[in-house]
Amino acid sequence: MSKKESPIKTIVVAVVLSLVCSVVVSFAAIQLKPKQELNKELDRKRNILIAARLLEQGGTQSEIDELFKQVETKVVDLSSGEFIEPPKGFNQRKFAKDPKTNKVLQGQEDIAGIKRRSQFANVYLVHNGDELDTIVLPVHGYGLWSTMYGFLALEPDTKTVVGFKYYEQGETAGLGGEIENPTWLSQWPNKQVLNEQGDPVIKLVKGSAQTENQVDGLSGATLTSNGVENTLHYWLGEDGFGPFLERVRAGEI
Repeated sequence: MSKKESPIKTIVVAVVLSLVCSVVVSFAAIQLKPKQELNKELDRKRNILIAARLLEQGGTQSEIDELFKQVETKVVDLSSGEFIEPPKGFNQRKFAKDPKTNKVLQGQEDIAGIKRRSQFANVYLVHNGDELDTIVLPVHGYGLWSTMYGFLALEPDTKTVVGFKYYEQGETAGLGGEIENPTWLSQWPNKQVLNEQGDPVIKLVKGSAQTENQVDGLSGATLTSNGVENTLHYWLGEDGFGPFLERVRAGEI
């Protein structure tokens, strides 16, 4: 009789242990989630500040929070370029996945390779007193292996780069992954991304950049370089932040 009960007891013990472990893991995940969200928010602020050249690298939470007081976060309707009240539960990535709040991109329209985008987007305005000092735009587009996320900071003329910061990507380490290399990013300040008509003109070139609208491409990573260029052309164009930037140039912002 005991021999017949032994397998049953083993199964019961295994089930109980599995349930206990599941509860422990779930509890730990719930407890850690608020901290993870705080760290994610801190990283977002840090990367915006780095793009705007208000912060080098690193920075403590108190330093970042203090510097970020200079930054005003707004939501833009991309079709009109106008500021709107943030929609309930607004999250740009989540809105890009929702058919009710996204725009599907097809063919030549989708030069950034993102397939769809949110109808709305965050913009970050850095003020110096009452004056607009820097505009920070979130941008993303496909490289060779991954969607690359970054922040592009512009002067109020909307043409001149203040700084550029990629913070999330899955490109090849040592090649396309160099988009996060501070040395490569250091060549972006003062580059011209738009011409006088407001059209995107930035180019990533092989070899050395010769003009103010050229940036050295990534050695051995042509497709990633193309992805960066296409990303900026999309988000600075009419289907991206173009209408908003036009309003800035017109003095409406």
